[in-house]
Amino acid sequence: MAGSDLVHVVDDDMDVRKSLGFLLATADFAVRLHESATAFLSTAKGDLDGCIVTDVRMPGIDGIEFLRQLRSGGHTIPVIVMTGHADVALAVQA
Repeated sequence: MAGSDLVHVVDDDMDVRKSLGFLLATADFAVRLHESATAFLSTAKGDLDGCIVTDVRMPGIDGIEFLRQLRSGGHTIPVIVMTGHADVALAVQA
């Protein structure tokens, strides 16, 4: 498995997290599931492999703040921020 084949799914909704993880695994990606941005950040050390798919609306640290904390920590891992809500201003901010 190459590091670029790893996808971290960060979402507080267990059903979404598992469904997205299953979908990515069927496409031959290695998947790690994280129940929150806090859970991910507590294990994020050094260079991070792969990419992150995260929800924008989560309790605690939301997707936008999660992205800010990653960047302020020097992490350049690609991040895809998704939402189930139609909010143009939030999409622009992401």
